[in-house]
Amino acid sequence: MHIGKTLLGTACIGTVCLVLASTASAETLTIATVNNADMIRMQRLSKTFEQQHPDINLNWVVLEENVLRQRLTTDIATQGGQFDVLTIGMYEASLWGAKGWLEAMQDLPQNYELDDVFPSVREGLSVDGTLYALPFYAESSMTYYRTDLFEAAGIEMPERPTWTQMAEFAEKLHQPDKDQYGICLRGKAGWGENMALVTTVANAFGARWFDEKWQPEFTGEEWTKAANFYVDTLRKYGPPGASSNGFNENLALFNSGKCAMWVDATVAGSFVTDTSQSRVADQVGFTFAPHETTEKGSAWLYSWSLAIPASSKNKDSAKAFTAWATSKEYAELVAKTDGVANVPPGTRESTYSDEYMKAAPFARVTLESLKQADPADPSAKKVPYVGIQLVTIPEFQAIGTQVGKMFAAALTGQMPVEQMLNAVQQSTTREMKRAGYPK
Repeated sequence: MHIGKTLLGTACIGTVCLVLASTASAETLTIATVNNADMIRMQRLSKTFEQQHPDINLNWVVLEENVLRQRLTTDIATQGGQFDVLTIGMYEASLWGAKGWLEAMQDLPQNYELDDVFPSVREGLSVDGTLYALPFYAESSMTYYRTDLFEAAGIEMPERPTWTQMAEFAEKLHQPDKDQYGICLRGKAGWGENMALVTTVANAFGARWFDEKWQPEFTGEEWTKAANFYVDTLRKYGPPGASSNGFNENLALFNSGKCAMWVDATVAGSFVTDTSQSRVADQVGFTFAPHETTEKGSAWLYSWSLAIPASSKNKDSAKAFTAWATSKEYAELVAKTDGVANVPPGTRESTYSDEYMKAAPFARVTLESLKQADPADPSAKKVPYVGIQLVTIPEFQAIGTQVGKMFAAALTGQMPVEQMLNAVQQSTTREMKRAGYPK
């Protein structure tokens, strides 16, 4: 930690002058972030930033995803001012930016090269052309699978599998007596946890959250098929306690060799191929997220990004840090210290160099998935909202969390799927009416 910065000055009495030293206290930036591996790396490498800025101290608050969202939402809505830098997604950036709760990301350093950032990512973090967060990494979703297990079973993964095929593969590869499970999927309740995956499954089956008049459609044929498929497949061929597993838990299961297949964020590519943390690093295949009746909305688009709340008292220092942590300079630092395949993916065109594409076997699928994902057209049917794995309206955070709890209850067998969907339909209809929809 830096105690302060020494400043020199002079004081004169008559013809005698003394050199005086004083210590100016350093500014402390409080950074709230999620406990994902890329953010843990950012915290570790930020010592470089502190060396470059001896007048800035960094205070880290690292939280599990659901807890982080809850803390940040409470703080920003009340203008609590606990944090100077927030790790948020596209959902919060657009809604909070529109409310004036975030600082606009303007006057970036000349060497930041904002034009290098993919347009879809910039647009997802902007409101009416104004950028409100800088992307740390961006992701779509993809299928990870064990090439050795597929080969041993005499089956082949298609480049664009259907969910029906995934269930067939899961049945053949499920050997719980050997601690090997056919498929791992998110089950942990949360609008950004299980519902991110469940919504892409529903999209693939042709479902949508709301019709064009903002009426929920959970009792319709598409949601019924998707929900039954998700619950049945994970209960038959998933690991025990699947309702407790989110991204980090499934990553740990896959890396320890317990999942034959896993569908989740493309950002996991560098972790599952890292021999220091994955027992199966040399036996992983990568392909597109499964579709079913349509490919629309079958893979999500998301970005973990850094934003500055309007309530921060250290905005200049916060801007310096967010620009550094999302810069090409930071990417080069990661490549130098941890290897080029670990550079935060999905945000910059320059990341996808020949060197990176060779070092990262997951890069092609990631890049193509990011380019194909269209939040403005996420469903086979027309929708009144923007968002693939979420609905970009203020009410979605509460509604999505409630629906996520009900899906987790169906997964544990607390209620049949049809009963769960009826309950979801009723609660979502009630909340939307209370919020004044249709508007």
